[in-house]
Amino acid sequence: MAEQNRRKLLDLLKLPGNDKCADCVRTDPEWASYNIGVFLCKECAGLHRTLGSHISKVRSIHLDNWEDSQIVNLEAVGNANARLKYEAHVPPSYRRPSPEDVTVIKEQWIRAKYEREEFIHPDRQVYELGTMEGWLNKRGKEDGRFYPRRFVLKEGEACLKYYVKESHKEPKATIHVSELNAVFCPDKIGNKHGLHLSYVKDGSTRNLFVYSEDGKTIVDWYNAMRSVKLHHLQVAFPGAKESELVQHLTRDFLKEGWLWKSGPRPTDQHRRRWFTLDDRKFMYLEDPLDAYPKGEIFLGYHGEGYTVRPGALPGFKEQPFSFTVVTPTRKFVLASEAEKDRSEWISLLSKVM
Repeated sequence: MAEQNRRKLLDLLKLPGNDKCADCVRTDPEWASYNIGVFLCKECAGLHRTLGSHISKVRSIHLDNWEDSQIVNLEAVGNANARLKYEAHVPPSYRRPSPEDVTVIKEQWIRAKYEREEFIHPDRQVYELGTMEGWLNKRGKEDGRFYPRRFVLKEGEACLKYYVKESHKEPKATIHVSELNAVFCPDKIGNKHGLHLSYVKDGSTRNLFVYSEDGKTIVDWYNAMRSVKLHHLQVAFPGAKESELVQHLTRDFLKEGWLWKSGPRPTDQHRRRWFTLDDRKFMYLEDPLDAYPKGEIFLGYHGEGYTVRPGALPGFKEQPFSFTVVTPTRKFVLASEAEKDRSEWISLLSKVM
């Protein structure tokens, strides 16, 4: 009986929609929530377990034995039908998770769908109200410690502000949403709910690092920023398609990591710098959590004189994994700490160019 039921499950996995995780769309799911009626990847199955068995009952397709009664709902529902119910009213600006996304995005998507049922009941979507106010822990620019700061987001003003104290009338900073980007960077910030905010200030990129102890809070802030930005873009570009505007709400960094960077002269020594590839901005910092980069390299197109190639320039010290970024005004000699890392940098930089 158990083997017969397992064959039924494997046949169900072949149906359209069931071949990918119901929550993060990772291929070849090997788990299932039999009371909800969906197939899941291993990571999302683990997140379902944190909901409690009163919400989601999870079993392994290959490791557990299945009873007839447990398969009935999977046959009746399946991933495609479950999406029609649990994702009926997902806002266009809401960040749907992919397999590569950080855990907090996946976790809160799953809780929003099945625990809070936010996409069945749109009135529960606090990130769609056009305003948000509350406290986030922000890293201090001078001492590197995190302090609670009051943040205020208002769609009518199209800006995000933060205040040092509740009693302060004037904000410490006012950030227009058109300049604002937000990226989850838990490992860099040292908190599983860490969020990296960046914007342009006086011609340079300004970095803010924040976190909340509560996963829902930080993801609500993230999606509220995306929602306000979408509405701002819809006003600014009334003829643009919504699907096109959604691509410009937030952008993840293409890559970050340590590189060795030489100065402009062959005799200059290499210094270890943290590099961030943010679309066409290639920034380097002394510390990953610096408020401002030491330098920003704009990356144009190959036809404009921009290129990247393996190896150092003639006369420069050849590091084991060197490569050179060429711009019309300067050549930057860099070095990775491994061949795989160098290949990734060269590939991504070349694609941008």
